[in-house]
Amino acid sequence: MNDPILIAVISLGVIALIAAAILYVCSKKFAVYEDPRIGKVAAVLPQANCGGCGYPGCGGFAEACVKAGSLEGKLCPVGGQAVMAKVADILGLSASASETKLAVVRCNGSCENRPRTNVYDGAKKCSIAAALYGGETGCSYGCLGCGDCVDACQFGAIKMNPETGLPEVDAEKCTACGACAKACPKGIIEIRVVSKDKTGMVVTCVNKDKGALASKACKAACIGCGKCQKVCGSEAITVANNLAYIDPTKCIECRDCERECPTGAIHPIGMEPLPRKSAKPAAAVAEVEEAKPAKVFEPIVIKYDATLLPSQQIYLACPVEPSGAVEAAKLDETGKAVDYAAPLLPSQQILLNIRK
Repeated sequence: MNDPILIAVISLGVIALIAAAILYVCSKKFAVYEDPRIGKVAAVLPQANCGGCGYPGCGGFAEACVKAGSLEGKLCPVGGQAVMAKVADILGLSASASETKLAVVRCNGSCENRPRTNVYDGAKKCSIAAALYGGETGCSYGCLGCGDCVDACQFGAIKMNPETGLPEVDAEKCTACGACAKACPKGIIEIRVVSKDKTGMVVTCVNKDKGALASKACKAACIGCGKCQKVCGSEAITVANNLAYIDPTKCIECRDCERECPTGAIHPIGMEPLPRKSAKPAAAVAEVEEAKPAKVFEPIVIKYDATLLPSQQIYLACPVEPSGAVEAAKLDETGKAVDYAAPLLPSQQILLNIRK
């Protein structure tokens, strides 16, 4: 028993046993109960941890579903209705039908519609560029084109179009998690309600400047003219702050607004755009004008068919000016004197010109 190594091993063993006993008692004493259904629900979730459901990751969403006792208003945007049906089976609840949503880019300020006025030579991050200035074009509301939304998307649903300089959303890959909308400092990406076929109508502009300023900055800007609102039969369009907005819950996709928009600011979602009404070429207009016959101006003939007043008859018959008329000429047919000092009527002025 005088072996120091053996004494050390025995001492450490005793300490370990005592520590294990203490830990066991503490774990039982301060144990936190977790519903086993949370783990089951988390297992069927896609584990994307995108935060699109409004909770901190899939674990937080699973815990919220179990504790809430109802799935009303809860949706996993990545898994969709199929995943929510599995969650409902685990919890013994019913999953309400959810609306189909899609990320929509509300900017049509392509390189053609919105020419550059300067060149940004800083860090290629939308958040940094937005903090420094309004952008490379005359529109301070539009897309900056640095691609923060592309970096934020975990599903590869957004790509930058090199020709237009704008992000484009792949409807098949988009889960409407909202990560791109949160990453956009200009707020041009909207998580929008669409039909089951992922179609709809949207105003692809967020410029709130007055029409003249907006159209000067971008050819495809909404000028707030209100023509789309007038032709909308479902009252889905409102115009506020010089900007039109289409309510997706009221829109019936009649596309009358798209036809009426003078700038082409209204675009379809998941459908081919309608052909725009193009103005006639200047040469064609000139040919039409040349083909028109010259306008002939007819001389204007003034006819005075009204019955003359007695005073007018005397005035017309007077051989000299009224100031030098004879005494007899100053009497009308009734024998009353005629006052030539009174202002002449328009008809008398005409008669005077005729007599001259």
